[in-house]
Amino acid sequence: MSAQDLRALSKEELQKKLDELRATLFDLRMKLKTGRLDSTADLGKTRKEIARTATVLREKELGLGG
Repeated sequence: MSAQDLRALSKEELQKKLDELRATLFDLRMKLKTGRLDSTADLGKTRKEIARTATVLREKELGLGG
């Protein structure tokens, strides 16, 4: 999801998405440790998505941006 798409969501939806992404990252890390991870690129993509979502959520908390 792009930052523009994320800005259209409410604070509650953003928080829910952030929680889901963090759970996904945990699952990916467990798969990595057990050797079942197909693509290590998924780790980086998920971390970037978490950062993007957290940034937009913080913008909304501060009243910045859209």
